[in-house]
Amino acid sequence: MLGHQNASQQSTVSSIFATARFDQQSHRMEENSENGSPPRSKIAGDAGMSRSATENVLRQQILAQRIKNQAQKLQKDVIEQLSSELEQLLQGFVTEVEHLEHNGDANDNYTSFPSKAEKKRHKGDLPDKVFHMRRSMLTELFEINHIRTIYHIFVAILIVFSLNTFVYDLVNEGRLNLDFRLMQWALGKFPKVMALWVCMQISTLIIVYPMFYYWVVTRLPGPVNKTDLVALCLFVVYQIAFVVLPVYYIREHQLPPASAVIITTEQVRLIMKVHAFVRENIPRVLANYKKDDGDVEVRSNLCPDFSKYLYFLFAPTLVYRDSYPRTKTIRWNYVVTNFAQVLACLLYTYYIFERFCVPYFNNFNKDHVTPKALLLSVFGCMLPGTLVLFIAFFAILHSWLNAFAEMLKFGDRMFYKDWWNSTTFANYYRTWNIVVHDWLYTYIYKDCNRLLGAKNRAGAMALVFLISAVVHEYILTICFSFFYPVLFVMFMGAGFSFIFVTDKGVSRSWNVFLWVALFIGNGLLMCLYSMEWYARINCPVNTDNFLDYIIPRSWTCMI
Repeated sequence: MLGHQNASQQSTVSSIFATARFDQQSHRMEENSENGSPPRSKIAGDAGMSRSATENVLRQQILAQRIKNQAQKLQKDVIEQLSSELEQLLQGFVTEVEHLEHNGDANDNYTSFPSKAEKKRHKGDLPDKVFHMRRSMLTELFEINHIRTIYHIFVAILIVFSLNTFVYDLVNEGRLNLDFRLMQWALGKFPKVMALWVCMQISTLIIVYPMFYYWVVTRLPGPVNKTDLVALCLFVVYQIAFVVLPVYYIREHQLPPASAVIITTEQVRLIMKVHAFVRENIPRVLANYKKDDGDVEVRSNLCPDFSKYLYFLFAPTLVYRDSYPRTKTIRWNYVVTNFAQVLACLLYTYYIFERFCVPYFNNFNKDHVTPKALLLSVFGCMLPGTLVLFIAFFAILHSWLNAFAEMLKFGDRMFYKDWWNSTTFANYYRTWNIVVHDWLYTYIYKDCNRLLGAKNRAGAMALVFLISAVVHEYILTICFSFFYPVLFVMFMGAGFSFIFVTDKGVSRSWNVFLWVALFIGNGLLMCLYSMEWYARINCPVNTDNFLDYIIPRSWTCMI
């Protein structure tokens, strides 16, 4: 490829100088013809010489400008070609380093797997998601004794929390009172939750895949037609119904917050999974322009096997591939350990809300709305709010996903990176949740980049943030049964603007700024949402219509 590019560049340079020589030869022939003609008069000769000199200067200026323009164009083309080649070389180098780093270990439980995404992409295309055999970041860090000690400190804090509760019950009540009513209430109506979850899973199995398979085997080869548009409309209708019906079920049965979170997060996960499956397989079907003889078996090869679809629904990734890197065995003790850590994190979260959140806001009244009380509440919630962030990260992105990855022998376990070392918010958003980031990058950002062009990447990034903020706020709205867009405003306001503020955050002091912002942000979220929750319990209803759902009652509480 480089040789072909060098040849084309040399031909371009040769054409430039050939044009220059042709113009110079033409100019000499004109001068010779003028010198060969006898002058009619001295005045006419002087005028001709003057005109000839002027034309000579103009020709030289035009020639110089032409050479300059072509040289600038050549320079731009060379820079773009070299940049593309250098990017591909660096990407290949990074891939090889990752293979050596993670596959070079003496770990027989892992085996290497080639990915089709590692093939060269077309010029101008963004890189694809590539799956490798990798362990999670904390799994590797916990092998270091110093980092393992930090884990032990958090375990010790959980033990102290438990002892504090036990001692308090024994001293004040004279008996051990294991009261987990808050947790039982938050996770209440669990049979109804499981019933809805099973229905959502079955719908993705008996509706999405059979309909997609039917479309593949009955579609006529060729470009997009009316049948394809009808199939697309049916798919959109299914997605809308998949959003509306579970929300109606939650409202109808008045599911408590934690149960509602389980349903909404599973709902969002399955929507993203189904979209990824359809989005990845539609191009290969549309690319089938060959006129076959109507053989169903030939057409059915364009649709992945049901086993691949079923595996993808439960695999800890949101980006569809026909195959993934797989481990050789299942370490059931590792699975049990991770699920035990999830249960411990639930207990940890219960203690934090029971000790730090409920006492602050249980008796919410209008005195809490004063600026002084609000400020104290925000700073009082910063530490527990950030602890909840740590616990949610460790429970979901590390323990839960690693447990399922181990059971399914899923090899690529890079569910997050070292986001805690980030010096820019852009890097923090990319590394905090790799699973969701890969889906947004693959199916939103890249598609927008194709539609809008590479020059409109800022618009594509804004759309990614908008979708992410809307989905996060949707989950909280269904969970709390009120609309209070604090997270949305923080996400699209401070969160989005901080990307540009810390764009060149090479200094480690920007990491301090990021952590301060996270502490303040989590304190605000925990404080404001807790205030609104208890305001809706303790404050009277202002109106019985839809406005009460969207007007913050903590602002109008008159107790």
